[in-house]
Amino acid sequence: MLQEGDKAPDFSAKDDKGNDVSLKDFRGKKLVLYFYPKDDTTGCTAEACDFRDNLARVKRKGAIVVGVSPDSEKKHAKFKTKYELTFPLLADEEKKIVTDYGVWKEKSMYGRKYMGVERTTFIIDEKGKIEKIFSKVKVAGHVDEVLAALSPM
Repeated sequence: MLQEGDKAPDFSAKDDKGNDVSLKDFRGKKLVLYFYPKDDTTGCTAEACDFRDNLARVKRKGAIVVGVSPDSEKKHAKFKTKYELTFPLLADEEKKIVTDYGVWKEKSMYGRKYMGVERTTFIIDEKGKIEKIFSKVKVAGHVDEVLAALSPM
């Protein structure tokens, strides 16, 4: 189980444009890495649009936003275009990143158990250390919580 102060697990994945992206690409920058279950679902769309609408505020705090889900590059590209998202979405189809970050968990809906992404956000500092973890994120008000946790530049 990752904790605040731990070194963030390295990752490498394709983004919605097919580019290779890894944690080291963000060295020297603060990273808001948010994990969400699925493109184009109600909660995930609301969360993505909230990050989009507040991206300038996040950038003013010196941070970059990146979303991660098990969806494919192609699904991410469609989702990004449909909602005019202005930050990268990483495809984790093999579920390596969600597993390394401990957000691939057993969930339950209507009494049925299944594996899925627990909505979680990590703030990773300029040196690659986990500064803050938001577990079991509730979408409403989450971006404001992230903004409050980002120290001013």
